[in-house]
Amino acid sequence: MLTTRYLFLTRHGEAAPTGGLTEAGRRQAVLLGRRLREVPVTAVHHGPRPRASQTAALIATQLPGVPVYVDEAADDFVPYTPMREELPETSGGLLHAFARQLPPADGERAAEAERRFTGPVPGTEPRYEVLVTHNFLAGWLVRASQDAPPWRWLALDHAHAALTVIRYSPGRPAALLTYNDVSHLPAELRWTGFSPEFYLP
Repeated sequence: MLTTRYLFLTRHGEAAPTGGLTEAGRRQAVLLGRRLREVPVTAVHHGPRPRASQTAALIATQLPGVPVYVDEAADDFVPYTPMREELPETSGGLLHAFARQLPPADGERAAEAERRFTGPVPGTEPRYEVLVTHNFLAGWLVRASQDAPPWRWLALDHAHAALTVIRYSPGRPAALLTYNDVSHLPAELRWTGFSPEFYLP
């Protein structure tokens, strides 16, 4: 028997050049953990890099007794590199130029992430899982939830410690319930992680 999975997807907190979290990033993580206190979280998963593992650990301080798991499938990697002909005529040049600057795609790990973290789950009680990962994989999982073309992850940006919630129910399409929600963060901690043009009028 399969039941519903709720995936609470987040990008790690703001990171320092050294790889760990900044003070702002630590505050972001704690505040996200506080927001999740009312959710019956069953597990926190995170990638192996310091910025993800530190974020997960700080979230977990607000969720006593919830197990925390490191998972290579939640790491920072390029999930898919599109061909130019796949991209829209109007924006394809820009997207293709950006994609060509990235490391080679790891399609096998992207598929493993979908197997590990998406879809309904065995059991009779809904499962509530937190996934702390990186911008590219977050975009890939959101794209997959909407059955969007594979290239579409390229145009999805995620604020640090923002909350995206996806529901996977048996016999139904995935539902994107919340996307990039930063209501748990004060104004000075919102939208970090975006490129400068985000702030232009």
